[in-house]
Amino acid sequence: MALGALISAYQDAGSGIELRATLPLAGRTLLEYQARLAAAAGASSIVVLVERMPASLVAAVDRLNAERVAVSLARNVEEAADHFEAGDQILVIAGGLFADAASIDLIVSAEGPAILTLAENIGLDGFERIDSASRWGGLAIATGQQLDEVAAMLGDWDLQSTLLRRLVEDGARQLAAGTGSAAPLLLMADGARDLDDAERRIVASARGTRSDWVERYVTPIVEELSVERLMRTAVRPSGLLAGALGLIGLATLFFAKGWLGAALAALVVAVPLDGIAERLAALRMQPLARGNRLRALLPLATGAALAALAARLAYDGAGWGCVVTAASALAFFHASSIEKAGARIDLPAWLASRKGCTLLAIPFAVTGQWTAGLVAIALYAGGSFLGLQHRARASPEGLAAH
Repeated sequence: MALGALISAYQDAGSGIELRATLPLAGRTLLEYQARLAAAAGASSIVVLVERMPASLVAAVDRLNAERVAVSLARNVEEAADHFEAGDQILVIAGGLFADAASIDLIVSAEGPAILTLAENIGLDGFERIDSASRWGGLAIATGQQLDEVAAMLGDWDLQSTLLRRLVEDGARQLAAGTGSAAPLLLMADGARDLDDAERRIVASARGTRSDWVERYVTPIVEELSVERLMRTAVRPSGLLAGALGLIGLATLFFAKGWLGAALAALVVAVPLDGIAERLAALRMQPLARGNRLRALLPLATGAALAALAARLAYDGAGWGCVVTAASALAFFHASSIEKAGARIDLPAWLASRKGCTLLAIPFAVTGQWTAGLVAIALYAGGSFLGLQHRARASPEGLAAH
C-alpha cells in the first residue's frame, strides 16, 4: 500500500501578505521542511494544495524538485485526488504546521486512517478543535478513497476541515500526542516569529555526533557560526565538500612545488568544511549519505598531499626515509580505517585522523621542522592503530570479523 502526502499551502499568514507555507524556517520555507519530512517518512507522491502562487512558493517548489524531492501542485481538491489511488495511505499535513520527525513517525506507523490529537489546553487556539477535550494535532492518515469522496461533496467547504470531520465520522484511530517530557514539538505558525523556537531546535539537532577530537573541541564554534550564516543562502553541502577537496588538491600541488607553508594553510582551511557541510545538510533535512563520494575522497586526497610532502622533503635533501615514513603513516591509516569500520566498541576521540594530523603539523611547520612533523604524524598514526588493537582485544565485544 503506497504512502503519499497532501500538504495544505493555501492558508494566509497573519500578515495577510504571505502564505503560512512560505514562512521562513532555517533558511528555507516551512513548506520545504514539511515536504522533506514527508519524503523522509517514505511518501512517494507529495501533493501541495494551493490557491495562489506567489513567487516565494514557486521558488520553494523549484528548490524541492531540484533537490530531488518530487512535489506536484494541485489547484483544487479534484486535482489533488487524481494523484492518489483509492487504496493509498495519505499523510495529511495541515497548513502552517511545524511537526517534529517523531510525530510524523507516530502517525505514519498507524494502521489505517488515524488522527494525531492534542489534549485541550491553553495556547492551542491555532489547532482545530475535534471535541471539548481534544484538538487536531495537524497530522492525519487518510485513504485515497476518503479523499475522493470528500472531493465529490466538498463544494465551498474547506478541504482540511472537511477531511478531518470525515475521518472522525469514519471512526479513524485517534493517537494522543505525548505530554510532559515526551511532548512532541508541534507548532501552528501564523507568522515568522512563531517558528523561532522550531528553528533553534533544528539548528541544535544538526550538530550531530562527533567522534574526532578536532570535531569535538576545535571546529564546533567555526561550524556553528558558518552554518548560521550559510543556512539562508543558496550554498549547497556538496559545494562545501567540493571546496574542501579542491583545497586539499591545491595543497598537494603546493607541496610538490615546494610551497610548504601555503600547502599547510590550504589544508587547515579545509579542515572544518566537511563538518559545516554535514550540519548544513542535516539542517535542510538532507543528511549526507554515509557513502557520499566527495566525502569519501577527502582521506584519499589528504593521503596524496602527505605523499607529495614526503617526496618534496626527500628531493630537497631530507633523504628518502621521508618517503618510507609517509608510506608507513598511510599504511597505519588504512589499517585503522578497516578496523574502525568493523569496530563493536566505542572509539576514543584521540585516534589519529586527517584533521588531527593536519593540526599536529602546525607547530612543526612554524618552527621549520617539517621532517620531524612527518615523523610525528607517522608515530601518531601507528600509536592510534596499536591503541585501537589493544582496546579491541581488551573489550568483550572486540572487533567484527573481516
